[in-house]
Amino acid sequence: MFLGEHQHTLDAKGRVILPSRFRERLANGLVFAPSQERCIDIYPSTVFERRIEGLQTIPHEDQRGRAFLRILMAGAHEDRPDAQGRVTIPARLRDYAHLERDLTLNGMNDKIELWDRGTWEAYRVQAEEDFANLQTPFVL
Repeated sequence: MFLGEHQHTLDAKGRVILPSRFRERLANGLVFAPSQERCIDIYPSTVFERRIEGLQTIPHEDQRGRAFLRILMAGAHEDRPDAQGRVTIPARLRDYAHLERDLTLNGMNDKIELWDRGTWEAYRVQAEEDFANLQTPFVL
Protein backbone atom coordinates (compact mmCIF):
# COMPACT_ATOMS: atom_id res chain seq x y z
CA MET A 1 0.00 0.00 0.00
CA PHE A 2 1.08 3.58 -0.61
CA LEU A 3 1.33 5.80 2.49
CA GLY A 4 2.60 9.21 3.48
CA GLU A 5 3.02 12.73 2.15
CA HIS A 6 6.11 13.49 0.07
CA GLN A 7 7.34 16.84 -1.25
CA HIS A 8 9.02 16.86 -4.67
CA THR A 9 9.61 19.24 -7.57
CA LEU A 10 8.80 19.11 -11.25
CA ASP A 11 11.82 19.58 -13.51
CA ALA A 12 11.94 21.62 -16.74
CA LYS A 13 11.08 18.50 -18.79
CA GLY A 14 7.89 17.80 -16.81
CA ARG A 15 9.44 14.96 -14.80
CA VAL A 16 9.16 14.13 -11.12
CA ILE A 17 11.23 11.69 -9.10
CA LEU A 18 8.99 9.16 -7.38
CA PRO A 19 9.58 8.58 -3.67
CA SER A 20 11.96 5.63 -3.28
CA ARG A 21 9.46 3.66 -1.21
CA PHE A 22 6.93 3.82 -4.11
CA ARG A 23 9.25 2.81 -6.93
CA GLU A 24 9.20 -0.97 -6.57
CA ARG A 25 5.40 -1.17 -6.89
CA LEU A 26 5.52 1.01 -10.01
CA ALA A 27 8.57 -0.53 -11.70
CA ASN A 28 6.45 -2.68 -14.06
CA GLY A 29 4.43 0.28 -15.26
CA LEU A 30 2.00 2.90 -14.08
CA VAL A 31 -0.94 4.89 -15.32
CA PHE A 32 -1.53 8.59 -14.74
CA ALA A 33 -5.23 9.53 -14.65
CA PRO A 34 -7.10 12.75 -13.89
CA SER A 35 -8.77 12.84 -10.48
CA GLN A 36 -11.85 14.83 -9.53
CA GLU A 37 -10.07 17.19 -7.11
CA ARG A 38 -7.81 18.56 -9.89
CA CYS A 39 -4.96 16.30 -8.91
CA ILE A 40 -3.51 13.32 -10.76
CA ASP A 41 -3.90 9.72 -9.66
CA ILE A 42 -0.95 7.41 -10.26
CA TYR A 43 -1.88 3.73 -10.34
CA PRO A 44 0.24 0.64 -10.77
CA SER A 45 -0.85 -0.64 -14.20
CA THR A 46 -2.54 -3.73 -12.78
CA VAL A 47 -4.55 -1.68 -10.28
CA PHE A 48 -5.74 0.69 -13.03
CA GLU A 49 -6.83 -2.27 -15.15
CA ARG A 50 -8.89 -3.63 -12.23
CA ARG A 51 -10.44 -0.19 -11.69
CA ILE A 52 -11.50 -0.01 -15.33
CA GLU A 53 -12.94 -3.52 -15.13
CA GLY A 54 -15.05 -2.32 -12.19
CA LEU A 55 -16.33 0.61 -14.24
CA GLN A 56 -17.65 -1.67 -16.98
CA THR A 57 -20.96 -1.80 -15.12
CA ILE A 58 -21.71 1.85 -15.96
CA PRO A 59 -24.59 1.69 -18.46
CA HIS A 60 -23.74 3.04 -21.92
CA GLU A 61 -27.06 4.91 -21.83
CA ASP A 62 -25.98 6.93 -18.76
CA GLN A 63 -24.78 10.30 -20.12
CA ARG A 64 -22.88 11.25 -16.94
CA GLY A 65 -21.26 7.83 -16.83
CA ARG A 66 -20.12 8.15 -20.45
CA ALA A 67 -18.71 11.62 -19.74
CA PHE A 68 -16.84 10.34 -16.67
CA LEU A 69 -15.33 7.44 -18.62
CA ARG A 70 -14.36 9.68 -21.52
CA ILE A 71 -12.48 12.14 -19.31
CA LEU A 72 -10.84 9.34 -17.34
CA MET A 73 -9.74 7.29 -20.33
CA ALA A 74 -8.78 10.22 -22.59
CA GLY A 75 -6.66 11.68 -19.80
CA ALA A 76 -5.00 8.40 -18.84
CA HIS A 77 -1.37 7.91 -19.80
CA GLU A 78 0.91 4.89 -19.36
CA ASP A 79 4.53 5.27 -18.29
CA ARG A 80 7.37 3.44 -16.60
CA PRO A 81 9.92 4.99 -14.21
CA ASP A 82 13.43 5.44 -15.63
CA ALA A 83 16.58 4.22 -13.83
CA GLN A 84 16.51 7.27 -11.52
CA GLY A 85 12.84 6.72 -10.60
CA ARG A 86 11.63 9.64 -12.73
CA VAL A 87 8.37 9.72 -14.67
CA THR A 88 7.24 12.31 -17.19
CA ILE A 89 3.85 13.84 -16.52
CA PRO A 90 2.05 14.62 -19.79
CA ALA A 91 1.50 18.32 -20.48
CA ARG A 92 -2.29 17.85 -20.65
CA LEU A 93 -2.35 16.42 -17.12
CA ARG A 94 0.08 19.04 -15.81
CA ASP A 95 -2.33 21.70 -17.10
CA TYR A 96 -5.36 19.89 -15.64
CA ALA A 97 -3.80 19.74 -12.15
CA HIS A 98 -2.11 23.17 -12.42
CA LEU A 99 1.32 21.62 -11.82
CA GLU A 100 4.17 24.08 -12.18
CA ARG A 101 7.06 23.25 -9.84
CA ASP A 102 6.36 22.33 -6.23
CA LEU A 103 4.47 19.06 -5.87
CA THR A 104 3.07 16.84 -3.15
CA LEU A 105 2.69 13.09 -3.65
CA ASN A 106 0.31 11.41 -1.23
CA GLY A 107 0.00 7.69 -0.70
CA MET A 108 -3.67 6.68 -0.98
CA ASN A 109 -3.66 2.93 -0.35
CA ASP A 110 -3.61 1.40 -3.86
CA LYS A 111 -2.71 4.62 -5.70
CA ILE A 112 -0.76 7.86 -5.32
CA GLU A 113 -2.22 11.34 -5.63
CA LEU A 114 -0.05 13.99 -7.27
CA TRP A 115 -0.96 17.57 -6.31
CA ASP A 116 0.27 21.09 -6.88
CA ARG A 117 1.70 21.83 -3.43
CA GLY A 118 -0.28 25.06 -2.92
CA THR A 119 -3.52 23.39 -3.99
CA TRP A 120 -2.81 20.47 -1.65
CA GLU A 121 -2.05 22.79 1.28
CA ALA A 122 -5.36 24.64 0.83
CA TYR A 123 -7.27 21.37 0.47
CA ARG A 124 -5.51 19.78 3.47
CA VAL A 125 -6.35 22.67 5.80
CA GLN A 126 -10.08 22.23 5.16
CA ALA A 127 -9.92 18.44 5.12
CA GLU A 128 -8.07 18.34 8.47
CA GLU A 129 -10.72 20.60 10.01
CA ASP A 130 -13.47 18.31 8.70
CA PHE A 131 -11.54 15.25 9.93
CA ALA A 132 -11.09 16.71 13.42
CA ASN A 133 -14.80 17.51 13.69
CA LEU A 134 -16.15 14.25 12.32
CA GLN A 135 -18.97 13.21 14.63
CA THR A 136 -19.48 9.65 13.49
CA PRO A 137 -16.62 7.58 12.10
CA PHE A 138 -17.15 5.68 8.89
CA VAL A 139 -18.27 2.11 9.42
CA LEU A 140 -16.91 -0.51 7.05
